[in-house]
Amino acid sequence: MATTPERRRAGRGGRPPQLTREDIVATALRVIDTDGLDALTMRRLGAELGVAAMSLYRHLANRDAVLAAVVDHLAAEAFTELDPGDSWSEALTRFGAAYRRTLLAHPRAVPLLATHPMDIDVGLRLMGGVLDRFAAAGLSRTDALTAVQSVAVFVLGHALAQVGAPPGSPAARPETAEAADYYQSWFVAGLTAMVAGFAARFGR
Repeated sequence: MATTPERRRAGRGGRPPQLTREDIVATALRVIDTDGLDALTMRRLGAELGVAAMSLYRHLANRDAVLAAVVDHLAAEAFTELDPGDSWSEALTRFGAAYRRTLLAHPRAVPLLATHPMDIDVGLRLMGGVLDRFAAAGLSRTDALTAVQSVAVFVLGHALAQVGAPPGSPAARPETAEAADYYQSWFVAGLTAMVAGFAARFGR
């Protein structure tokens, strides 16, 4: 749960609020979800947290660093739903579905993930569980990375088609049930075909 300015100012004895990187990232995501990417400034972020904007720089160097941290945070959400018994194809499918749920839950952040690549080291660490399923099946790390990254790009592109809008543009109109069903069917068909294609390529 994001910390509100009121809650942050409620420290005892007039002590300055205790700021954490996690607070900053969660609040930045909330601002993006509410008002879009253009609304996120260091001044706005400080105001939301009840601190001076300069306090933020002790944790994240600038706005780009905040955005990069938001990207890593959202990516982490997509790699937390693996089942220990998953095969590589099941893990890949589960990741694709989880990543899509994350993107659709934060539609105004979708263009951010399309323009700010995730940190390579963070990405490899997050993908560890999925990559292990490929290794267990005797598949190379190169093949595993190709498959996971291909699915990630497909999911992101699909989400952009469904909810993406350029920064600064008005929020999209509420999606109809018919449109949501259409995009869901399209997504399932595309992801299924992609995973089947890799299975055929890998011969397993």
